[in-house]
Amino acid sequence: MGTKRNALIGLAMAVMALGPSAAAAPPLEVTRRDQRDIAVTIYNGNFGLVRDVREISLSTGVHDVKFMDVATQIDPTTVHLRALGDPAGLKVLEQNYEYDLVSSQKLMEKYVGKRVRLYSSDGTFNEATLLSTEGPVFEINGQIHLGHSGRLVLPALPDNLVSTPTLVWLLRNQVGGGQRIEASYLTGGITWKADYVLVLNATDDRGDVTGWVTIDNKSGAIYDSAALQLVAGDVHRADDRRRVTKMMELAASPTAGAASREFVEEGLFEYHLYTLDGRTTIKDNQTKQLALMSASDTRVDKQLIYSGAQEYYRNQYGVPIANQKVGVFLELKNSKDNGLGLPLPAGKVRVYKADSAGGQQFIGEDLIDHTPKDERVKVKLGNAFDVVAERTQKDWKKISATVYEVEWEIALRNHKAADQTVTVIEPVPGDWQVLSSTLPWEKVESHTLKFVASVPKEGATKLTYRVRIRF
Repeated sequence: MGTKRNALIGLAMAVMALGPSAAAAPPLEVTRRDQRDIAVTIYNGNFGLVRDVREISLSTGVHDVKFMDVATQIDPTTVHLRALGDPAGLKVLEQNYEYDLVSSQKLMEKYVGKRVRLYSSDGTFNEATLLSTEGPVFEINGQIHLGHSGRLVLPALPDNLVSTPTLVWLLRNQVGGGQRIEASYLTGGITWKADYVLVLNATDDRGDVTGWVTIDNKSGAIYDSAALQLVAGDVHRADDRRRVTKMMELAASPTAGAASREFVEEGLFEYHLYTLDGRTTIKDNQTKQLALMSASDTRVDKQLIYSGAQEYYRNQYGVPIANQKVGVFLELKNSKDNGLGLPLPAGKVRVYKADSAGGQQFIGEDLIDHTPKDERVKVKLGNAFDVVAERTQKDWKKISATVYEVEWEIALRNHKAADQTVTVIEPVPGDWQVLSSTLPWEKVESHTLKFVASVPKEGATKLTYRVRIRF
Protein backbone atom coordinates (compact mmCIF):
# COMPACT_ATOMS: atom_id res chain seq x y z
CA MET A 1 0.00 0.00 0.00
CA GLY A 2 2.85 2.37 0.94
CA THR A 3 4.67 1.63 -2.30
CA LYS A 4 1.57 2.43 -4.38
CA ARG A 5 0.96 5.65 -2.40
CA ASN A 6 4.58 6.74 -2.91
CA ALA A 7 4.26 6.10 -6.68
CA LEU A 8 1.14 8.29 -6.90
CA ILE A 9 2.86 11.07 -4.96
CA GLY A 10 5.87 10.84 -7.26
CA LEU A 11 3.64 11.04 -10.33
CA ALA A 12 1.82 14.11 -8.96
CA MET A 13 5.13 15.81 -8.19
CA ALA A 14 6.35 15.09 -11.73
CA VAL A 15 3.23 16.67 -13.20
CA MET A 16 3.65 19.71 -10.93
CA ALA A 17 7.27 20.02 -11.99
CA LEU A 18 6.22 20.19 -15.64
CA GLY A 19 4.11 23.24 -14.79
CA PRO A 20 0.64 24.22 -15.91
CA SER A 21 1.63 24.28 -19.58
CA ALA A 22 2.05 20.51 -19.61
CA ALA A 23 -1.55 19.98 -18.63
CA ALA A 24 -3.14 22.50 -20.99
CA ALA A 25 -0.54 24.52 -22.87
CA PRO A 26 -2.13 27.27 -24.99
CA PRO A 27 -1.61 26.85 -28.73
CA LEU A 28 1.37 28.66 -30.23
CA GLU A 29 0.07 31.43 -32.47
CA VAL A 30 2.12 31.97 -35.62
CA THR A 31 1.00 35.17 -37.35
CA ARG A 32 2.04 37.28 -40.31
CA ARG A 33 4.49 39.05 -38.00
CA ASP A 34 6.51 35.80 -37.95
CA GLN A 35 6.62 35.69 -41.76
CA ARG A 36 10.12 35.64 -43.23
CA ASP A 37 9.32 35.02 -46.90
CA ILE A 38 6.29 34.71 -49.16
CA ALA A 39 6.02 33.51 -52.75
CA VAL A 40 2.89 33.41 -54.90
CA THR A 41 2.36 31.63 -58.21
CA ILE A 42 -0.85 32.71 -59.91
CA TYR A 43 -2.66 30.72 -62.60
CA ASN A 44 -5.20 31.76 -65.23
CA GLY A 45 -7.92 29.59 -63.68
CA ASN A 46 -8.74 31.76 -60.63
CA PHE A 47 -6.36 30.07 -58.21
CA GLY A 48 -2.84 30.47 -56.90
CA LEU A 49 -0.09 28.58 -55.08
CA VAL A 50 1.13 30.25 -51.87
CA ARG A 51 4.44 29.37 -50.20
CA ASP A 52 4.55 31.03 -46.79
CA VAL A 53 7.76 30.79 -44.72
CA ARG A 54 7.55 31.70 -41.01
CA GLU A 55 9.82 31.37 -38.00
CA ILE A 56 8.69 29.46 -34.90
CA SER A 57 10.25 28.30 -31.66
CA LEU A 58 9.15 24.93 -30.31
CA SER A 59 10.49 22.58 -27.70
CA THR A 60 10.56 18.89 -28.49
CA GLY A 61 7.31 17.03 -28.05
CA VAL A 62 3.72 17.42 -29.21
CA HIS A 63 2.30 20.93 -29.66
CA ASP A 64 -0.82 22.70 -30.85
CA VAL A 65 0.09 25.42 -33.35
CA LYS A 66 -2.18 28.05 -34.88
CA PHE A 67 -0.91 29.21 -38.28
CA MET A 68 -2.91 32.40 -38.72
CA ASP A 69 -3.52 34.99 -41.47
CA VAL A 70 -3.87 32.51 -44.31
CA ALA A 71 -6.07 33.09 -47.36
CA THR A 72 -9.81 33.01 -46.74
CA GLN A 73 -10.30 30.95 -49.89
CA ILE A 74 -7.61 28.40 -49.06
CA ASP A 75 -8.21 24.82 -50.16
CA PRO A 76 -7.26 23.02 -46.92
CA THR A 77 -6.86 19.69 -48.71
CA THR A 78 -3.82 21.11 -50.54
CA VAL A 79 -1.87 22.29 -47.47
CA HIS A 80 1.67 20.96 -47.08
CA LEU A 81 3.91 21.81 -44.11
CA ARG A 82 7.64 21.21 -43.93
CA ALA A 83 10.53 22.31 -41.74
CA LEU A 84 13.20 23.95 -43.90
CA GLY A 85 16.12 22.97 -41.68
CA ASP A 86 15.28 19.34 -40.83
CA PRO A 87 12.15 18.14 -42.68
CA ALA A 88 12.16 14.82 -40.81
CA GLY A 89 12.12 16.56 -37.43
CA LEU A 90 8.59 17.93 -37.75
CA LYS A 91 5.50 15.83 -38.34
CA VAL A 92 1.85 16.87 -38.68
CA LEU A 93 -0.39 14.59 -36.62
CA GLU A 94 -3.64 16.49 -37.19
CA GLN A 95 -4.78 19.51 -39.19
CA ASN A 96 -7.89 21.69 -38.96
CA TYR A 97 -8.92 24.74 -40.90
CA GLU A 98 -10.93 27.32 -38.96
CA TYR A 99 -12.65 29.90 -41.16
CA ASP A 100 -15.76 30.79 -39.13
CA LEU A 101 -14.74 34.45 -38.92
CA VAL A 102 -15.94 36.98 -36.39
CA SER A 103 -18.81 39.26 -37.46
CA SER A 104 -21.61 40.97 -35.54
CA GLN A 105 -24.19 38.65 -37.10
CA LYS A 106 -22.24 35.47 -36.29
CA LEU A 107 -21.55 36.66 -32.74
CA MET A 108 -25.25 37.19 -32.16
CA GLU A 109 -26.09 33.80 -33.67
CA LYS A 110 -23.70 32.10 -31.24
CA TYR A 111 -25.48 33.76 -28.28
CA VAL A 112 -29.08 32.87 -29.18
CA GLY A 113 -30.65 31.44 -25.98
CA LYS A 114 -27.87 32.88 -23.79
CA ARG A 115 -27.58 35.79 -21.37
CA VAL A 116 -26.27 39.15 -22.65
CA ARG A 117 -26.28 42.76 -21.49
CA LEU A 118 -28.10 45.72 -23.06
CA TYR A 119 -26.53 49.06 -22.15
CA SER A 120 -28.41 52.34 -22.31
CA SER A 121 -26.87 55.72 -23.16
CA ASP A 122 -26.65 56.64 -19.46
CA GLY A 123 -24.45 53.62 -18.71
CA THR A 124 -27.11 51.47 -17.04
CA PHE A 125 -27.77 48.00 -18.36
CA ASN A 126 -30.32 45.19 -18.31
CA GLU A 127 -29.62 41.49 -18.20
CA ALA A 128 -31.40 39.87 -21.14
CA THR A 129 -31.73 36.58 -22.98
CA LEU A 130 -31.22 36.80 -26.77
CA LEU A 131 -34.12 34.88 -28.34
CA SER A 132 -33.58 35.69 -32.03
CA THR A 133 -31.22 37.70 -34.23
CA GLU A 134 -34.16 38.79 -36.40
CA GLY A 135 -35.30 42.06 -34.90
CA PRO A 136 -33.47 41.25 -32.62
CA VAL A 137 -35.72 39.71 -29.94
CA PHE A 138 -34.84 39.73 -26.21
CA GLU A 139 -36.44 38.43 -23.01
CA ILE A 140 -36.04 40.87 -20.10
CA ASN A 141 -37.66 40.11 -16.73
CA GLY A 142 -40.21 37.81 -18.33
CA GLN A 143 -41.18 40.30 -21.06
CA ILE A 144 -40.40 40.08 -24.77
CA HIS A 145 -38.61 43.10 -26.29
CA LEU A 146 -38.25 43.67 -30.04
CA GLY A 147 -35.11 45.57 -31.00
CA HIS A 148 -32.93 47.74 -28.81
CA SER A 149 -31.55 51.30 -28.93
CA GLY A 150 -28.44 50.82 -26.82
CA ARG A 151 -25.31 48.69 -27.00
CA LEU A 152 -25.39 44.91 -26.94
CA VAL A 153 -22.48 43.53 -24.93
CA LEU A 154 -21.47 39.86 -25.03
CA PRO A 155 -19.53 38.27 -22.16
CA ALA A 156 -16.82 36.57 -24.28
CA LEU A 157 -15.73 35.55 -27.76
CA PRO A 158 -17.04 32.06 -28.58
CA ASP A 159 -14.38 29.40 -28.95
CA ASN A 160 -15.51 28.42 -32.44
CA LEU A 161 -15.11 31.90 -33.93
CA VAL A 162 -11.75 33.23 -35.12
CA SER A 163 -10.71 36.73 -36.14
CA THR A 164 -8.62 35.55 -39.11
CA PRO A 165 -8.59 32.33 -41.18
CA THR A 166 -6.41 29.88 -39.29
CA LEU A 167 -4.74 26.51 -39.82
CA VAL A 168 -4.54 24.56 -36.58
CA TRP A 169 -1.97 21.77 -36.39
CA LEU A 170 -1.09 19.14 -33.86
CA LEU A 171 2.67 18.80 -34.43
CA ARG A 172 5.29 16.39 -33.16
CA ASN A 173 8.60 18.23 -33.02
CA GLN A 174 11.96 16.52 -32.63
CA VAL A 175 14.18 19.58 -33.07
CA GLY A 176 14.09 22.09 -30.23
CA GLY A 177 14.58 25.85 -30.57
CA GLY A 178 13.90 28.23 -33.40
CA GLN A 179 13.31 26.95 -36.90
CA ARG A 180 11.69 28.03 -40.15
CA ILE A 181 8.68 26.24 -41.53
CA GLU A 182 7.06 26.56 -44.94
CA ALA A 183 3.32 26.15 -45.43
CA SER A 184 2.26 25.81 -49.05
CA TYR A 185 -1.33 25.67 -50.26
CA LEU A 186 -3.64 26.44 -53.16
CA THR A 187 -6.16 29.22 -52.81
CA GLY A 188 -9.00 30.42 -54.96
CA GLY A 189 -9.99 34.00 -55.54
CA ILE A 190 -6.73 35.12 -57.14
CA THR A 191 -6.18 35.25 -60.88
CA TRP A 192 -4.34 37.14 -63.58
CA LYS A 193 -4.84 38.06 -67.19
CA ALA A 194 -2.88 39.76 -69.93
CA ASP A 195 -3.94 42.98 -71.65
CA TYR A 196 -2.24 44.47 -74.69
CA VAL A 197 -2.24 47.91 -76.28
CA LEU A 198 -1.38 48.29 -79.98
CA VAL A 199 -0.87 51.82 -81.32
CA LEU A 200 -0.99 51.97 -85.13
CA ASN A 201 0.97 54.38 -87.28
CA ALA A 202 -0.61 56.63 -89.94
CA THR A 203 -0.30 54.02 -92.72
CA ASP A 204 -1.59 51.06 -90.66
CA ASP A 205 1.47 48.93 -91.42
CA ARG A 206 3.49 49.42 -88.20
CA GLY A 207 2.66 49.71 -84.53
CA ASP A 208 3.92 49.81 -80.95
CA VAL A 209 2.81 46.96 -78.66
CA THR A 210 2.67 47.08 -74.87
CA GLY A 211 1.59 44.15 -72.69
CA TRP A 212 0.27 44.41 -69.13
CA VAL A 213 -0.44 41.84 -66.44
CA THR A 214 -3.57 42.46 -64.39
CA ILE A 215 -3.75 40.61 -61.04
CA ASP A 216 -7.06 40.42 -59.19
CA ASN A 217 -6.75 39.31 -55.57
CA LYS A 218 -9.92 38.34 -53.73
CA SER A 219 -8.35 35.41 -51.87
CA GLY A 220 -8.72 37.04 -48.45
CA ALA A 221 -4.99 37.46 -47.75
CA ILE A 222 -2.25 40.07 -48.16
CA TYR A 223 0.97 38.98 -49.87
CA ASP A 224 3.54 41.50 -48.62
CA SER A 225 6.75 41.93 -50.65
CA ALA A 226 6.06 38.62 -52.40
CA ALA A 227 8.10 36.79 -55.00
CA LEU A 228 5.63 36.63 -57.88
CA GLN A 229 5.32 34.09 -60.69
CA LEU A 230 2.58 33.70 -63.29
CA VAL A 231 1.70 30.53 -65.18
CA ALA A 232 0.16 30.88 -68.65
CA GLY A 233 -1.59 27.81 -70.00
CA ASP A 234 -4.62 25.62 -69.54
CA VAL A 235 -3.84 23.78 -66.29
CA HIS A 236 -6.42 21.08 -65.63
CA ARG A 237 -7.95 20.73 -62.18
CA ALA A 238 -10.45 18.14 -60.96
CA ASP A 239 -13.84 19.73 -60.33
CA ASP A 240 -14.89 20.10 -56.70
CA ARG A 241 -18.35 21.66 -56.48
CA ARG A 242 -18.17 22.27 -52.74
CA ARG A 243 -14.83 24.06 -52.97
CA VAL A 244 -15.98 26.18 -55.91
CA THR A 245 -19.22 27.12 -54.12
CA LYS A 246 -17.33 28.13 -50.97
CA MET A 247 -14.92 30.27 -52.98
CA MET A 248 -17.80 32.02 -54.72
CA GLU A 249 -19.47 32.75 -51.39
CA LEU A 250 -16.28 34.26 -49.97
CA ALA A 251 -15.46 36.41 -53.01
CA ALA A 252 -15.34 40.19 -52.56
CA SER A 253 -15.27 43.24 -54.86
CA PRO A 254 -11.90 44.55 -56.15
CA THR A 255 -10.36 47.97 -55.75
CA ALA A 256 -7.68 49.56 -57.90
CA GLY A 257 -3.89 49.67 -57.65
CA ALA A 258 -0.89 49.85 -59.98
CA ALA A 259 2.76 48.97 -60.18
CA SER A 260 5.39 48.35 -62.84
CA ARG A 261 7.96 45.53 -63.10
CA GLU A 262 9.57 43.33 -65.73
CA PHE A 263 9.04 39.59 -66.17
CA VAL A 264 11.44 36.84 -67.22
CA GLU A 265 9.81 34.04 -69.24
CA GLU A 266 10.68 30.34 -69.27
CA GLY A 267 9.06 27.09 -70.35
CA LEU A 268 7.43 24.99 -67.62
CA PHE A 269 6.15 21.56 -68.68
CA GLU A 270 3.52 22.37 -71.35
CA TYR A 271 3.00 25.90 -70.02
CA HIS A 272 4.98 29.12 -69.70
CA LEU A 273 6.20 30.68 -66.46
CA TYR A 274 6.70 34.43 -66.03
CA THR A 275 8.83 35.46 -63.02
CA LEU A 276 8.87 39.03 -61.73
CA ASP A 277 12.45 40.31 -61.44
CA GLY A 278 11.70 41.97 -58.09
CA ARG A 279 9.09 41.73 -55.39
CA THR A 280 5.67 43.27 -55.08
CA THR A 281 2.89 43.57 -52.51
CA ILE A 282 -0.53 42.25 -53.48
CA LYS A 283 -3.20 43.54 -51.14
CA ASP A 284 -6.48 41.80 -50.47
CA ASN A 285 -9.32 43.10 -52.67
CA GLN A 286 -6.83 44.80 -54.98
CA THR A 287 -6.44 44.89 -58.74
CA LYS A 288 -2.77 45.42 -59.63
CA GLN A 289 -1.18 46.00 -63.03
CA LEU A 290 2.43 45.16 -63.91
CA ALA A 291 4.26 45.70 -67.21
CA LEU A 292 4.73 42.42 -69.11
CA MET A 293 6.43 43.36 -72.38
CA SER A 294 6.85 46.11 -74.96
CA ALA A 295 7.81 46.28 -78.63
CA SER A 296 8.08 49.19 -81.05
CA ASP A 297 7.85 49.51 -84.82
CA THR A 298 6.25 46.08 -85.21
CA ARG A 299 5.11 45.13 -88.71
CA VAL A 300 1.33 44.89 -89.00
CA ASP A 301 -0.73 43.49 -91.87
CA LYS A 302 -4.15 45.10 -92.24
CA GLN A 303 -6.75 42.86 -93.91
CA LEU A 304 -10.29 43.41 -95.21
CA ILE A 305 -12.11 40.07 -95.21
CA TYR A 306 -15.57 39.31 -96.57
CA SER A 307 -16.94 35.92 -95.47
CA GLY A 308 -19.87 33.93 -96.81
CA ALA A 309 -21.79 31.01 -95.30
CA GLN A 310 -22.42 27.38 -96.25
CA GLU A 311 -26.21 27.73 -96.47
CA TYR A 312 -25.87 30.03 -99.49
CA TYR A 313 -25.54 26.92 -101.67
CA ARG A 314 -28.55 24.99 -100.41
CA ASN A 315 -31.32 27.50 -101.09
CA GLN A 316 -32.63 29.82 -103.78
CA TYR A 317 -32.42 33.58 -103.20
CA GLY A 318 -34.75 35.77 -105.22
CA VAL A 319 -33.30 39.16 -104.24
CA PRO A 320 -29.73 40.41 -103.71
CA ILE A 321 -28.31 40.18 -100.20
CA ALA A 322 -27.30 43.80 -99.73
CA ASN A 323 -25.04 45.70 -97.33
CA GLN A 324 -23.10 42.69 -96.14
CA LYS A 325 -20.27 43.63 -93.79
CA VAL A 326 -16.57 43.49 -94.62
CA GLY A 327 -14.52 42.68 -91.53
CA VAL A 328 -11.37 44.60 -90.59
CA PHE A 329 -8.47 42.56 -89.18
CA LEU A 330 -4.89 43.19 -88.11
CA GLU A 331 -2.31 40.42 -88.22
CA LEU A 332 1.22 40.44 -86.86
CA LYS A 333 3.87 37.78 -86.46
CA ASN A 334 5.05 37.06 -82.93
CA SER A 335 8.69 36.74 -83.93
CA LYS A 336 11.98 38.16 -82.69
CA ASP A 337 12.75 39.88 -86.00
CA ASN A 338 9.38 41.64 -85.65
CA GLY A 339 10.28 43.03 -82.24
CA LEU A 340 8.29 40.36 -80.37
CA GLY A 341 9.17 36.66 -79.97
CA LEU A 342 7.90 36.27 -76.40
CA PRO A 343 5.20 33.64 -75.76
CA LEU A 344 2.11 35.81 -75.36
CA PRO A 345 -0.45 34.80 -72.72
CA ALA A 346 -4.11 34.91 -73.71
CA GLY A 347 -5.71 38.29 -73.23
CA LYS A 348 -7.43 41.28 -74.77
CA VAL A 349 -5.78 43.46 -77.40
CA ARG A 350 -6.96 47.08 -77.61
CA VAL A 351 -5.96 49.08 -80.67
CA TYR A 352 -5.51 52.85 -80.91
CA LYS A 353 -4.63 55.26 -83.72
CA ALA A 354 -3.89 58.98 -83.76
CA ASP A 355 -6.40 61.33 -85.43
CA SER A 356 -5.46 64.38 -87.53
CA ALA A 357 -4.87 66.44 -84.38
CA GLY A 358 -2.55 63.82 -82.88
CA GLY A 359 -4.97 62.48 -80.26
CA GLN A 360 -5.10 58.72 -79.81
CA GLN A 361 -8.51 57.22 -80.61
CA PHE A 362 -9.75 53.72 -79.72
CA ILE A 363 -10.52 51.76 -82.92
CA GLY A 364 -11.31 48.24 -81.66
CA GLU A 365 -10.38 45.29 -79.48
CA ASP A 366 -10.33 41.51 -79.60
CA LEU A 367 -9.35 38.51 -77.49
CA ILE A 368 -6.33 36.41 -78.42
CA ASP A 369 -5.46 32.91 -77.25
CA HIS A 370 -2.10 31.80 -75.83
CA THR A 371 0.28 32.45 -78.72
CA PRO A 372 3.72 30.78 -78.92
CA LYS A 373 6.66 32.60 -80.46
CA ASP A 374 6.82 32.63 -84.27
CA GLU A 375 3.04 32.16 -84.54
CA ARG A 376 0.70 34.84 -85.91
CA VAL A 377 -1.70 36.99 -83.91
CA LYS A 378 -4.95 38.02 -85.61
CA VAL A 379 -7.16 40.73 -84.18
CA LYS A 380 -10.63 41.68 -85.47
CA LEU A 381 -11.31 45.38 -85.01
CA GLY A 382 -14.83 45.60 -86.41
CA ASN A 383 -16.42 46.15 -89.82
CA ALA A 384 -15.39 48.49 -92.59
CA PHE A 385 -17.48 51.65 -93.03
CA ASP A 386 -16.54 52.63 -96.60
CA VAL A 387 -16.06 49.19 -98.15
CA VAL A 388 -19.31 47.29 -98.62
CA ALA A 389 -20.41 44.08 -100.31
CA GLU A 390 -23.53 42.83 -102.02
CA ARG A 391 -24.25 39.22 -102.94
CA THR A 392 -26.54 38.14 -105.76
CA GLN A 393 -27.47 34.57 -106.69
CA LYS A 394 -27.32 34.57 -110.48
CA ASP A 395 -28.30 30.94 -110.95
CA TRP A 396 -29.34 27.91 -108.89
CA LYS A 397 -29.99 24.46 -110.37
CA LYS A 398 -30.79 21.11 -108.88
CA ILE A 399 -29.06 18.68 -111.22
CA SER A 400 -30.12 15.59 -109.25
CA ALA A 401 -31.18 14.65 -105.75
CA THR A 402 -27.64 15.22 -104.47
CA VAL A 403 -26.03 17.55 -107.06
CA TYR A 404 -26.49 21.34 -107.31
CA GLU A 405 -24.99 24.12 -109.42
CA VAL A 406 -24.89 27.64 -107.98
CA GLU A 407 -23.60 30.87 -109.48
CA TRP A 408 -22.86 33.89 -107.27
CA GLU A 409 -21.98 37.47 -108.06
CA ILE A 410 -20.26 39.44 -105.27
CA ALA A 411 -20.10 43.19 -105.78
CA LEU A 412 -17.43 44.99 -103.72
CA ARG A 413 -17.68 48.80 -103.57
CA ASN A 414 -14.96 51.07 -102.24
CA HIS A 415 -15.85 54.60 -101.13
CA LYS A 416 -12.39 55.42 -99.78
CA ALA A 417 -9.84 57.68 -101.45
CA ALA A 418 -7.32 54.82 -101.79
CA ASP A 419 -7.35 51.42 -103.47
CA GLN A 420 -8.33 48.53 -101.21
CA THR A 421 -7.71 44.78 -101.27
CA VAL A 422 -10.53 42.54 -100.07
CA THR A 423 -10.12 38.83 -99.33
CA VAL A 424 -13.29 36.85 -100.04
CA ILE A 425 -13.71 33.65 -98.01
CA GLU A 426 -16.48 31.27 -99.13
CA PRO A 427 -17.26 28.17 -97.00
CA VAL A 428 -18.40 25.55 -99.51
CA PRO A 429 -20.08 22.34 -98.25
CA GLY A 430 -20.01 18.85 -99.73
CA ASP A 431 -17.86 17.64 -102.61
CA TRP A 432 -17.43 20.74 -104.76
CA GLN A 433 -15.85 21.90 -108.01
CA VAL A 434 -15.40 25.44 -109.34
CA LEU A 435 -16.74 25.54 -112.91
CA SER A 436 -15.89 29.19 -113.68
CA SER A 437 -14.61 32.33 -111.98
CA THR A 438 -13.81 35.91 -112.98
CA LEU A 439 -10.96 36.03 -110.42
CA PRO A 440 -8.24 33.53 -109.53
CA TRP A 441 -9.30 31.25 -106.71
CA GLU A 442 -7.56 29.07 -104.12
CA LYS A 443 -8.76 26.02 -102.23
CA VAL A 444 -7.24 26.86 -98.82
CA GLU A 445 -9.03 24.03 -96.97
CA SER A 446 -11.26 21.13 -97.92
CA HIS A 447 -14.38 23.30 -97.59
CA THR A 448 -12.98 26.80 -98.05
CA LEU A 449 -12.69 28.81 -101.26
CA LYS A 450 -10.61 32.01 -101.29
CA PHE A 451 -10.45 34.98 -103.69
CA VAL A 452 -8.38 38.16 -103.50
CA ALA A 453 -10.03 41.19 -105.11
CA SER A 454 -8.49 44.60 -105.79
CA VAL A 455 -11.09 47.34 -105.48
CA PRO A 456 -10.14 50.76 -106.92
CA LYS A 457 -10.70 53.98 -105.00
CA GLU A 458 -14.21 55.36 -105.40
CA GLY A 459 -14.91 52.28 -107.55
CA ALA A 460 -16.22 48.72 -107.58
CA THR A 461 -15.16 45.18 -108.46
CA LYS A 462 -17.43 42.25 -109.26
CA LEU A 463 -16.54 38.65 -108.57
CA THR A 464 -18.65 36.01 -110.33
CA TYR A 465 -18.09 32.30 -109.87
CA ARG A 466 -20.01 29.09 -110.50
CA VAL A 467 -19.64 25.96 -108.41
CA ARG A 468 -21.01 22.41 -108.62
CA ILE A 469 -21.70 20.72 -105.28
CA ARG A 470 -22.43 17.08 -104.48
CA PHE A 471 -23.88 16.29 -101.03
